[in-house]
Amino acid sequence: MSLLADLQDYAKKTHAEVWTTRDGQKVPAAEDIKLGNEAVKVEATVLYADLAESTQLVKDKKDSFAAEVYKNYLYTAGKIIRSHGGVITSYDGDRIMAVFIDGAKNTNAAKCGLKIRWAVDHVLQPAVKASYPKSTFKLKQKVGIDTSPLFVARTGIRGSNDLVWVGTSANNAAKMAALPTTYSTYISAATYNRLLDSSKFGGPNKKNMWTDLGSSQLGYTIYGSSWRWSIS
Repeated sequence: MSLLADLQDYAKKTHAEVWTTRDGQKVPAAEDIKLGNEAVKVEATVLYADLAESTQLVKDKKDSFAAEVYKNYLYTAGKIIRSHGGVITSYDGDRIMAVFIDGAKNTNAAKCGLKIRWAVDHVLQPAVKASYPKSTFKLKQKVGIDTSPLFVARTGIRGSNDLVWVGTSANNAAKMAALPTTYSTYISAATYNRLLDSSKFGGPNKKNMWTDLGSSQLGYTIYGSSWRWSIS
């Protein structure tokens, strides 16, 4: 079969084949879903953590320095995410995607965003300064979080495939992680309205840690925070 015929056949088959779906109780792995029209439905909260200004970092700094910043940020974000029950679903260059599905998924994801900010300020930036005393590099990053039903399917070719996460939370979290660094953590109203007080109010006076930014350029209400949650 020619390449053109193969592509035409696959596209036709995908549109014609009936979907088989099931409700998921955990974050699925690629091997849990067949390559055909099979999907798992989950109620999930998605977190994207993204290094800001990474293009400029790569342009201005040595490759080895940029790689060190990437490695430390992605490692730190990954460890914090896992410590709160999140499942890392992908690494994409300078960002990481994670999914939370337990009962306190929004609260846990929000705590991750605040802890990542704390780690940047109290672990990663000091590490850069200690190794490169003359460096003026300032690590900037953002986290985006949203919650929604997700339709999880397996895509790609045999020997090279992965899961595709279809739903508003995956798209929205990625878009929020690309917003300006005015705030380090952005969450949707859907996530904010589901937060437990433990991740909504902070400090001795129990002040709201989230600023209502109204209906954003993204077309829905978001909240921003630059608060930090310390790690022990």
